[in-house]
Amino acid sequence: MTTVEAPVGVGRRLLAGPTTGRLDTHLGLHGRPPTLDAHQLVEALRAAGLTGRGGAGFPTYRKVEAVLRAGRTPVVVANGAEGEPASSKDRALLAYQPHLVLDGLQLAARAIGARTAHIYVGAQAAEDIEAALSARGVGLDPVPVTVTVAPEAFVAGEASAVVAAVSGRPALPTDKRMRIAESGVGGAPTLVQNVETLAHLALIARHGPGWFRSAGTADEPGTFLATVSGAVHAPGVVEAGYGVRLGDLIDAAGGPTTQLRAVLIGGYHGGWVPARPGLEVSREGLAPFGASPGAGIVFALPVGSCGLAETARIAGYLAGQSAGQCGPCVNGLPRLATTLGDLAQRRARPGLTAEVERLAALVSGRGACRHPDGTVRMIRSAMQTFEADVTAHLAGQCLEAGVRA
Repeated sequence: MTTVEAPVGVGRRLLAGPTTGRLDTHLGLHGRPPTLDAHQLVEALRAAGLTGRGGAGFPTYRKVEAVLRAGRTPVVVANGAEGEPASSKDRALLAYQPHLVLDGLQLAARAIGARTAHIYVGAQAAEDIEAALSARGVGLDPVPVTVTVAPEAFVAGEASAVVAAVSGRPALPTDKRMRIAESGVGGAPTLVQNVETLAHLALIARHGPGWFRSAGTADEPGTFLATVSGAVHAPGVVEAGYGVRLGDLIDAAGGPTTQLRAVLIGGYHGGWVPARPGLEVSREGLAPFGASPGAGIVFALPVGSCGLAETARIAGYLAGQSAGQCGPCVNGLPRLATTLGDLAQRRARPGLTAEVERLAALVSGRGACRHPDGTVRMIRSAMQTFEADVTAHLAGQCLEAGVRA
């Protein structure tokens, strides 16, 4: 998937300049990265308001502080696994701007006193990173970096699964009896950050928190990478500031190919929202629909496609992508997907919608990781956004069937 132009009024940052991946081009545009100590790093991140771009949106400075409080030599991991089928923003960033990611990784590692660093990426991205590392040398990378290839699995990018894979174990989420910030890779305090987050860090260190906050909103500063796909003319990765209008994101990807039915924002663990061009893509703007920008996924569903059928398809996929380690995933998600499938296929029976909610409540908050919670969030948003469809399906009809015909 290629990068496409940013929405009007938003300049490129992460994707600025020629996206070649060459070190000389990178240094010519950005210069050599500065060096920060632990205090400077935390204060820069706090002032900038940078949050994680992997989906959770947790304040980055707080994760750094937690690792520093552990009081032992830490490890830093750049997470670019991107097991989400609807996302390609991390792969695009690693292909076009790998040196920004590696700059951020080194800045964080040196600042908190790490002696080893890791980057965890898919097989294709691993080749780009290996090439970038070989071009940089010890001068730019004083902290040794190890590349670990992530398997193609949805849950392989979850933080505890990342730690397990980097430690040489299967990439499966684990029950966090002790926080990763206290005991992660090899038992050491571990800072796991998404590759986009580290790239932003590399720019904040160069240009300062004020520059970073000149894009986005006061509550959600900075830009983010969005993978825009579905019923758009030019699917691709777009860079935009938080608070951007949904219509501007769609237009940046060539505009809709037809009238849109709804949009899935945040990916398979995200939420469905109405296809309103003026909708603000921010936590505040999306909250009424149970959605958030998440990992920056925007999937446009065209009129003529049944939102319940698409949700049931995704739920079935997610049920098959669990680690198979705990009851909510082993039993709850397949049952939930089957029940939702009955609704999507108009196999109505008394109490069907109540059964969807009952199962959703049973699996929420009870897994070893957030996979059940994310799946439930997506399903609940569908039941809200496609409320009229639910009523029609219970009556044996589909609102989109006539449109397709």
